[in-house]
Amino acid sequence: MLLGMICALASAVCFGTASVFQAVAARDTTAGTGSGVDARLLLRVLTQWRYLLGLALDGLGFLLELVALRSLPIYTVGAALAATLAVTAVVAAPVLGTRLQRAEWLAVAVVCGGLGLLALSSGTEGHRAGTPALRIGVLVFAVAVLAVGALAGRLPDRARAAALGLGSGFGFGVVEVAVRLIDGFGPADLLTNPATYALLIGGAAAFLLLTSAFQRGSVTTATAGMVIGETLGPALVGVAWLGDRTREGLAPLTVAGFALAVAGALALARFGEAPAAHTDAPAAEPGPAAVAAERP
Repeated sequence: MLLGMICALASAVCFGTASVFQAVAARDTTAGTGSGVDARLLLRVLTQWRYLLGLALDGLGFLLELVALRSLPIYTVGAALAATLAVTAVVAAPVLGTRLQRAEWLAVAVVCGGLGLLALSSGTEGHRAGTPALRIGVLVFAVAVLAVGALAGRLPDRARAAALGLGSGFGFGVVEVAVRLIDGFGPADLLTNPATYALLIGGAAAFLLLTSAFQRGSVTTATAGMVIGETLGPALVGVAWLGDRTREGLAPLTVAGFALAVAGALALARFGEAPAAHTDAPAAEPGPAAVAAERP
């Protein structure tokens, strides 16, 4: 469990640092099709070194997340990954010249306190195998996220930001659940398991939706939706279907830790907002907006 918690927190550090570079790169890139699933935007942003550096960090973070998900309950890993926003806020301060207010330092401390409670109270991962119906259901849900995301980019501004953020969170949540549903890593096991395809589709949908959210709309709103989508749903699936439990008698402590970590992350949602593109005008005093948390 200790290794799993270390990997979950290290994963959050990787994702949060990556987001500082990726959100700025996305904001400096011309939009593509206007769809929420904007493949043209993704192709353009891949030409920027900051986005590629972020992808490398995301790859490392994903490997650490895999280790964490194989040894910890989904609710613990999800809350740890919500701490990506705290990492983003802290990293953005020296890199982008932003400044954390006292309330935001308090939110960072709340996230850390919530994670500490989870570390004390979490049990081991559930050992209940997912049913074939659950594997197929997760795949269907991943396809639905991709399909709905294709339309979300055409919604009015406020609804668009919320839809893109929530959709990206659902995509990340699919990845968290699918990892637990993959019980064999041989070629035949992977190719015949619907969870494998759910992981790939859910991860791709999350990347595309979040990249589009970075580029247009209120990313602060989108980030809040993402945190909700990637934490609550997967946590419920882990408890209801995969046997995730707390340590004996410590369930209230687990609930409190989860709530604190998510609430602290939501309080830092403004760090979903990337800075505006540079112009030839004289530089203004740096504003508080920074960047959103992105994960594969």
